[in-house]
Amino acid sequence: MAIDPRRVRPSELCRLLNSTPLGEVINERQLHRHRTRAGLRIGDARHVDLLRYTAWLVHIRHAPRPEPEGDPYETLKARARARNIALSLAGRDIGELPEVVNPERKAKAASDFRFFCEQYFPLTFHLPWSADHLKVIGKIEEAVLRGGLFAMAMPRGSGKTTICECACIWAVLYGHREFVCLIGLG
Repeated sequence: MAIDPRRVRPSELCRLLNSTPLGEVINERQLHRHRTRAGLRIGDARHVDLLRYTAWLVHIRHAPRPEPEGDPYETLKARARARNIALSLAGRDIGELPEVVNPERKAKAASDFRFFCEQYFPLTFHLPWSADHLKVIGKIEEAVLRGGLFAMAMPRGSGKTTICECACIWAVLYGHREFVCLIGLG
């Protein structure tokens, strides 16, 4: 049976092209995609013009491709970097800082750790201070404001961790220390 190369049904074209010693050259899905891309330039709704199809494939194969600007990986990295910068800036936008309610209290708490604890954490430090607490508060204040190290040991449940956590907050909030590390051994 003779085949007209100008009017071949898609299933016949696949069978014809795949009958070579090369094995499968094309499948019906690929041919369908090609027919969709080429439109009516390579045939009508029911048939494919093998000569026009071949010419279209040659044209697509040898058409100049636009050169990507720069290294594609660098372009991808630049896009990711720009996206991350935008996310970071959006996360930092917290608005205007409110006015200080009590500037005198804030100024006094800057240099007095005990006052800071009593004024800003009244629910935490509601009991009277013991002599040991006052001694520890003095050592913490000295270490934060002037530098130094010390080890603290007090009975279980006496507020060691709470005092130290508040000291870290005090040191960072008032800018006495840029980096704070709290180490506790149980």
